[in-house]
Amino acid sequence: MNKPLLARSVCPHDCPSVCALDVEIIDSRTIGRVRGAKDDPYTAGVICEKVARYAERIHHPNRLTQPLRRIGKKGEGRFAPISWDAAMDEIVARFRQIEAEWGPEAIWPYHYAGTMGHVQRDGLDRLRNAMGYSQQYDTICTGTAWPGYIAGTGLLGGVNPEQMAESDCVVIWGTNPVHTQVNVMTHAIRARRERGAKLVVIDIYRTPTMEQADMPLLLRPGSDGALACAVMHVLLRDGLADRAYMATHTDFDAAFEAHLSTRTPEWAAPITGLSVEEIEAFARLVGTTPRSFFRLGFGFTRQRNGAINMHAALSIPAMTGAWQHRGGGAFHSNSGTWKLDKRLLTGADLARTSVRELDMSEIGPVLTGDEKALFGGPPVKAIFIQNTNPANVAPDQTLVRQGFEREDLFTVVHEQFMTDTARYADIVLPATMFLEHNDYYTRGGHTRVLFGPALVEAPGEARSNFAVINELLERLGVSHETLGLTDREVVAETFRASGYGDLEPIAAQGFIDRERPDAEARFAQGFAWPDRRYRFRPDWPAVAALKAYRWAGEPSQMPVFPDYWDVNEKTDAEHPFRLATSPARAYLNSSFAETPGSKKREGDPSLLMTSADAEALGLAEGAAVLVGNHRGVVELTLRLFDGMRQGVVIAEGIQPNGAHRGGRGINTLIGSDPVKPFGGVAFHDAAVWIRPSAAH
Repeated sequence: MNKPLLARSVCPHDCPSVCALDVEIIDSRTIGRVRGAKDDPYTAGVICEKVARYAERIHHPNRLTQPLRRIGKKGEGRFAPISWDAAMDEIVARFRQIEAEWGPEAIWPYHYAGTMGHVQRDGLDRLRNAMGYSQQYDTICTGTAWPGYIAGTGLLGGVNPEQMAESDCVVIWGTNPVHTQVNVMTHAIRARRERGAKLVVIDIYRTPTMEQADMPLLLRPGSDGALACAVMHVLLRDGLADRAYMATHTDFDAAFEAHLSTRTPEWAAPITGLSVEEIEAFARLVGTTPRSFFRLGFGFTRQRNGAINMHAALSIPAMTGAWQHRGGGAFHSNSGTWKLDKRLLTGADLARTSVRELDMSEIGPVLTGDEKALFGGPPVKAIFIQNTNPANVAPDQTLVRQGFEREDLFTVVHEQFMTDTARYADIVLPATMFLEHNDYYTRGGHTRVLFGPALVEAPGEARSNFAVINELLERLGVSHETLGLTDREVVAETFRASGYGDLEPIAAQGFIDRERPDAEARFAQGFAWPDRRYRFRPDWPAVAALKAYRWAGEPSQMPVFPDYWDVNEKTDAEHPFRLATSPARAYLNSSFAETPGSKKREGDPSLLMTSADAEALGLAEGAAVLVGNHRGVVELTLRLFDGMRQGVVIAEGIQPNGAHRGGRGINTLIGSDPVKPFGGVAFHDAAVWIRPSAAH
């Protein structure tokens, strides 16, 4: 028997690691084992368990392999096969009809990061730009995190995360990499093993990552800003702040020092749930350890005060001067450093002026006709969806469901499986997976841009996003350079225009390294603001200008300095519990929910609650419970877990809506109100009540 061919690829999923992969190719249609590439310094041979089982997903018997037309009620999931020609004819006819009656803005191409490949992900912008369809304001993942980081440094970039291995203290704040980006742990544990580094983990529940910590800090949700301010108070009080560094590299002044003088550990302790001693110990550790590396995640920013929390945590290494040392400083994402010229693949030359930009996080209000969300324009009469599953992952699911149930909404979904969203579609189109098309991928969590080639044939009639968009453009009468190119050729042209060089040598080694010089990554010559100083006093209008953000509230409403900003959804007598919807280990958003290995690990949709809270409600392990607020009600199975503060409950992972008794998924309970300053979703910030279910 012939030995399988080993081919280089790259994980396409929405994870900062974007791992380099070695994939066994059995034949032209079949893969075998998937491993992390050992010669990639960040992946270092380690990948998450869900991607290691990728053969389960790509060869799943329930993959979509032919176009379908709805024959049942919306959401019922009854479809009949049709040809590609019939499907495309119907889509084009309906789009033209809607445009003639309502104008092009009544059509909304909707997408996100179901693939991190730029050609297959962002090509939908080529359609909207060419036709004048409604634009999309991308907020759902990064809207609360990126502004807080940029507010300090002026650039979405930081220290090479491999330098965690050179640290004497690694602070993992607001992320659970054991579940979501396992490679962080590879480098953090190496620092402990080789240097005796201390590992600090800051989170709202005792995650598998926190279980490995030397110093676990268990916070109340949304209190990160209070902890950061108290730490900086101690640094100043005890002479542990690097005043010389702050004088040359930051805007530190007497007003900020006066502000912090009242933010004592005694002030922060009741807010955070930590003891004064825990806060003092953390402050002393980072204040006496120059090589302290702050790995700042997304999780702790998914609150209504999330941007403030990010900026506050980021301010600690600016006060200690940790940026001066290899193995010190901070990192969140390198997404601001790639300098890619994507004008060809997005059709930027076709873009029209004054087209409205609808907030993807407000898809519920948009589809139910909210005038503010629609900017006073026409209703959305057609939606074309790639790379996301909003009927499951978007907030305010009651509104989202109502929107998709509209008989006058023409819905097209290009997908790999019959997702919750696809069940509402009028036309479903079968999509390729990453090993079946060409693309390039950027690592938000690292420094390399990787190329992923087509390695196997797609099953049945599945077509790539790139091919479908180009066919739509051609049928709609659009002339564009990409219509004569393959997806691989678009990768090559993008690399050439970006100054990356020729594709072929990049494809041969699998990547091009875009690591910035170490001194630049550590801002040794100054930060990215015009005055070259880190900003303890955020200039939110300047952040808005850098990223073309739009306001979700007045900047005057926000704290002047890092602080505890008490704007999160309030618990009360009726809603006494604070809910966070944290990532599961075996799912990634709604991906992998169909694979047997992931389903077995995650089990039924469940709710983690402390035994004391459960006892007070008369509930026991395994009880069926209803969790609700003014947005709706979800049914879950209770799991006792004493790894969080009382009054906090956790629902891990986004299970399919149908996995829940009652058919309502967890994001039913999450609000779509835009988070200040620039929008985003407070996924970990909901006040809820909990009651026994009739099924109990």
